[in-house]
Formats: sequence, C-alpha cells, structure tokens
Amino acid sequence: MSPQAIDPSKLTAAELFSATEDLELIAECVVEGFLHGLHQSPFLGFSVEFASHREYMPGDDLRHVNWRLYGRHERLFVKEYDADTNVDLHLVVDSSASMMTEGKWECASVLAAALVHLSARQRDAVGLTLFADAIRCHLRPRGTADHRQEILHQLARQPERSICDSPEVLHEVSELLPRRGVTVLISDFYYPEDQLDRVIGHFRDGGDEVILFHVLTPLEKQLPVSGSIRFRDSETGQEVVTDVDAIREEFTAAVQSWQADLQQICLRHEFDYVALSTDTPLPGALREYFRMRGHRW
Repeated sequence: MSPQAIDPSKLTAAELFSATEDLELIAECVVEGFLHGLHQSPFLGFSVEFASHREYMPGDDLRHVNWRLYGRHERLFVKEYDADTNVDLHLVVDSSASMMTEGKWECASVLAAALVHLSARQRDAVGLTLFADAIRCHLRPRGTADHRQEILHQLARQPERSICDSPEVLHEVSELLPRRGVTVLISDFYYPEDQLDRVIGHFRDGGDEVILFHVLTPLEKQLPVSGSIRFRDSETGQEVVTDVDAIREEFTAAVQSWQADLQQICLRHEFDYVALSTDTPLPGALREYFRMRGHRW
C-alpha cells in the first residue's frame, strides 16, 4: 500500500492501523498529509520578512524551512541560502498500562514515528525513551538510518502492561536526556494532581525546548449523554459502575481542573502544552508541534 492510498487527514491513528500495520508507512502518510495540508492552505500575506525565501514545494529539503515564519503565518517558506538547522530530538513516550487503552498507544506511537520521519527529512538526530514502571528502552539521539529503524521497531512493539504511578521513573528518564535540543514528552499524565508539578519539573533541564503532548480519549473529555458507565482503572484493574448523570458535573470539573493544572505547570516551567485527542487526525498535531516551535524561535 502506498502513502497515496491513505488519507491521514480523515483517519485517526487507530483507523490508520486498521488500514495497515506498517508503522513506517503510517508515519510517512501522516507527514505527507501534514506537508500537503500546509501547501494547500491559503496565502496569509507577504512582507519584507519573506526576503530570501520562497514558498515550500513538495520535495524541498526540510532543513531549509524557516520554522519561525511558520510559527507566525502557519505556512511553509524555504530559505534560499544554506543554513545549519540540525537539532537533537528526543522522544519520551509513556508505555504504561493506561496508555494501552482506547487507542492511546496507537496515537502516541504514530505521532512519535511521524516525528522520526520528519527528523530524517531534516537530517536531525533523534532518540527515544519508553517508560512505564521503569525505563523500558533508551536510545540516545543519532542520525543514521539504522538507528531510526530501531526506534520505529521499538514503537511498533506492543508494550507489556505495567503500572506507572510513581514520578521517580521520570526523574530517572530526565537524568538520561541530552541538555541541548528538543524533548517531546507524550503521555496521558495519569498522576495524582499533587505529584504533577514534581513529575513535569524533572524535565526542566531536558533540552532547549520541552513540548508535552497530553493524550486524551473522547470519554475523558466528555461523558455519554445518559445511562450507566463502567470505569476501570487500567493500571490496577479496579472497577466502578455508576450513573452518568450522577457524576457528570463532578467529573467535568475534575477533568477541567486536571488539564488546567497541567497547563499551568507547563507555563510555569516554560514548556509547551498540546492536547492530543485519540479521535483527531494526526497531521493537526504536527501543525501544532511546529507552530509551538516556531513561536519559540
């Protein structure tokens, strides 16, 4: 199956996996969909800041894209001079039991694989850390094709279900991260609210930029209209059955508080926060990723 046979702008990560289990192909489809969407977007104006630039054309070397301009205008422009834009990208992906439910792992692994594919096109070095109750995999950033294939292999494996309720493992992860470059943390952040600041704070020294992708399911954002609902703790197995109407107000307030706390923590540490829903096509997440990076440059 070719990338042209899949339209990533209309499919969620889980739907992409149902079309093909080839993670490398899925990543290529998502990246091509992201670039195609930018190329097709309406022109947002021209000014003196576009001197020595031209619009991106399919096949252009992504190392020469001016991401600062993208952050301002959400359109790709290519520098018409050589520039060394190589950076180290380190992906930190939560592979605990709660991430194995409702399409979260598919969403996280496809996003990470797409960033690996983009790093190859930009000739950037990329690394990967998978964590749950302990560090499951740690690959330091490198720029070789064999290294990227090993990262994709690790992401394509279905992780063992493991509980992750302690922030200490993320402290261990942060100690392994390079002190320069970009760190991308992908997780559902299922930690007690009183521990969230400590968990996120471990990454203060994790590179020049830190971007958090908060993976959420539709049910975590909004309860069904009516009826009973069964909640199951994917990490402990504990189950509770309750009436939707009886908990709707309290549930909604708790979710909003949880997200707001996480966003405030990111703001305090000068990290970028991106909410990533499992029912949303992933090219949009890539656009948000580069918009965030563009605003920092």
